[in-house]
Amino acid sequence: MTATHAPAESFFLPVQDGVRYCLYHAPAGACRGALVYLHPFAEEMNKTRRMAALQARALAALGVGVLQIDLHGCGDSSGEFGDARWDGWKRDVDAARAWLQQRLGCSTGLWGLRLGALLALDYAAGARELPQRLLLWQPVTNGAAVMNQFLRLRIAADMVQEGAANGGTKALRAALEQGRSVEIAGYDLAPELVAAIDPLDASVLAPRGCRIDWFEVLPAAGRPLPPASSRIAAIWQAQRIDFGVHLVQGEAFWTTPEIAECPALLDATCQLYREAAHAG
Repeated sequence: MTATHAPAESFFLPVQDGVRYCLYHAPAGACRGALVYLHPFAEEMNKTRRMAALQARALAALGVGVLQIDLHGCGDSSGEFGDARWDGWKRDVDAARAWLQQRLGCSTGLWGLRLGALLALDYAAGARELPQRLLLWQPVTNGAAVMNQFLRLRIAADMVQEGAANGGTKALRAALEQGRSVEIAGYDLAPELVAAIDPLDASVLAPRGCRIDWFEVLPAAGRPLPPASSRIAAIWQAQRIDFGVHLVQGEAFWTTPEIAECPALLDATCQLYREAAHAG
């Protein structure tokens, strides 16, 4: 994973409603694949930037071109987070795939982390051109569950600052249903974005015709896939989806107070692509 490689190329990709900040990691030697990276939600994006960069560089060294894109209202892209919409993020995926495919001349896959993995699944389920493969890191499998988890950050902050939860998630949900944005951990959450994410369920989104590799990080070796994830895997198996689940041990780097790494996840992902190269 420490092989010499060219530095990433940063640029702003013009889209319909502004520009999106991108980092392109060119494949070393012959191109063996291409991936667009879709980051997680809100502050998890910042927590995981290092892991994404490490993996993108490692994949590029193996001959896989990677394009990292900051979605609308996120990172260094144009727009405010409160103006972001799910369909707009899917249009960003379209633009990123088109750019990468033109650059490398090959079909592109998607690599998503957390909510970015759910975005990859939802995009692929309705894509005109199916992604070559889906690489899912610690995928969020239920939209409503992750939105409730995010809303609880506001409740925790209210408890610390005011000593009361001010109605809990029910009150925040009511405000959203009335068309009002709510501020959570410095992010303005729009009701339109929540309404689009809430009904998403990974069990019905897996596309046929493309390979899916699902990586789950567990705190201790030998632990099984969590029950919610096991349910999704069983449904996909019954649907004859072409997928594999890979369990690795490590920290939940997307939520740790300090920036953390998960070397086992990096190694396992690289090994997957080494094996694919040998098989090809």
